[in-house]
Amino acid sequence: MDVSRWAAQSAMSDPGVHASVLEALPVDVERLCGVLRGVVTHYRAGGVVGVGERWEEIDARWVESMLALDQARDRRPWGVGERVPLVGCCRDFALLGVAALRARGVPARTRVGFASYLERGFGVDHVLIEYWDGKRWVWVDPMLDPGGGWGFDVVDVPHGAGVGRDVFSSAARVWSAYRAGEVDAGRFGVSGALAPMLAGGWLVRDYVWLELAHRQGVETLLWDGWGAMGAQGDSALTDVVAGLLVAADEGDVGAEEELAAWFVDDERLGPRGWVFCASPSGYRGWVDVDSRMVEPAV
Repeated sequence: MDVSRWAAQSAMSDPGVHASVLEALPVDVERLCGVLRGVVTHYRAGGVVGVGERWEEIDARWVESMLALDQARDRRPWGVGERVPLVGCCRDFALLGVAALRARGVPARTRVGFASYLERGFGVDHVLIEYWDGKRWVWVDPMLDPGGGWGFDVVDVPHGAGVGRDVFSSAARVWSAYRAGEVDAGRFGVSGALAPMLAGGWLVRDYVWLELAHRQGVETLLWDGWGAMGAQGDSALTDVVAGLLVAADEGDVGAEEELAAWFVDDERLGPRGWVFCASPSGYRGWVDVDSRMVEPAV
């Protein structure tokens, strides 16, 4: 399998003028994740949503933008002393980790799905790092301290047992299991406390589209939407996309190649410039992910 395309930075993972920040980080994944946990804080960490007037930081889509915010505050190398952390979410931990690995030539990508270990009895939307160790793809949760007693190796997250048994399942697998009547989609979403508003079949379906975009190097925010997403989304089309994603995960090179070509050719599958952002920060508006133009909130 040729995995070299995931060693190149995407438009969103590219550190730009701040490349040296990432190039100085350890390539050892466990050590890298330890550094990241000192640089980023989840906007819901400790049950406190947001950090004062810094809400806008959670909408910094591009790694270059995140690094610009960080470096404006503290020019010291990461891992040297305490610093004011960036406010973000799981996607930002993962994308920064992926960008750092790509900066060292390691094929890596973000994986979008649902974790069973963040809330008891509920699959919480989550993003992991996936990197190629030379023989296989390895899943890593950069938000978790390996010494936290999670019951599994957070730098080699196990999978393959199936939805409902794995600690993390890709959005495509959850969608396929839901469509087969094997799981209740109402048990998957942003949080059990926010169900049913931010849980259920429509949300799982949208996350299949997010998973596809991230796999193709368009690592949007989890609250970005476009094309075939939303309440009126196309479930039949999602079935096909999810099936190809699952097949690609199982090593089907043809499915991987078909997804990549289809994503480029079919305007329904990925952002074509503009996405609509409905952020927890309160921002509601259109963003051009190519030019980085942000329209006033609506």
